[in-house]
Amino acid sequence: MSEARPAGAAPTVLRRVLGKRLRHLRERAKVSFEEAAKAIEVTPLTVRRMEKAEVGLKIPYLKELLRNYGVRGPEMEDFLALAREANQPGWWHQFRDVLPDWFSVYVSLESEATVIRAYEPHYVPGLLQTEDYARAVLRMGFPRDTEEELERRIALRVKRQGLLTKPDAPTIWAILDETVLRRPVGGSRVMRDQIDHLIETLDIPKVRLQIMRFAAGPHPGAFGPFHYFRFGFSELPDVVYTESLTGAVYVDKPAEVVAYLEVLDRMAVQAEPIGDSSTILAELRKEH
Repeated sequence: MSEARPAGAAPTVLRRVLGKRLRHLRERAKVSFEEAAKAIEVTPLTVRRMEKAEVGLKIPYLKELLRNYGVRGPEMEDFLALAREANQPGWWHQFRDVLPDWFSVYVSLESEATVIRAYEPHYVPGLLQTEDYARAVLRMGFPRDTEEELERRIALRVKRQGLLTKPDAPTIWAILDETVLRRPVGGSRVMRDQIDHLIETLDIPKVRLQIMRFAAGPHPGAFGPFHYFRFGFSELPDVVYTESLTGAVYVDKPAEVVAYLEVLDRMAVQAEPIGDSSTILAELRKEH
């Protein structure tokens, strides 16, 4: 379903996956919520919340539930090992002083995705920003930040970029509106360095960039920026992220996700070919 994230602890992707597996095991064993709750002396609501990843997965509770679901031996040990991992805070937890809960969900999704596709009409995607470009964007977005808070936000963004060089790095496929590359952010030097950086990222095998030229005219993504995530877990559906001034919406209803994916595919056809991106970027660099 589509939902705006409420305040509270944001579940990691792994915890979401385990919640879905826990539900599958309960249904496979034909155990009701009430029966599961009785086994661990909690309310049925608590069991529901465990399956929805709205609460942490306590190991003693899990052991008893798994026994009641007929899970034994290596299957149980594998589940518990993953649960212990899921209960560890994500690396981004160290930035919780400058990381809104609704965006920590995004970082969790980003960290576990196998494919990230995006349309950006305003700014270079965070994963591909230079520090100076990020500083200019974040200073505008958070004008009340102290210098220390601003630098913390930049450090978080740089830390996220480590995703690009992981052995199991996701495929990043971004379509940038021509506006992104013409809008002066941080001054001419910052923009030249940023475009140089984008040209360099094209050498990363799993990074693909396309430019949507003004001359392409109207296109189906003109309503605003969005990001699409695909994962290597069968339990986790594809997710689309859209952002507003004060929060975000995460869409995982299949029909809605497919609509976004179809828009991305249509835009990929309408935008300039991937092979032309380096030439276009070099051309636009001359204007700064």
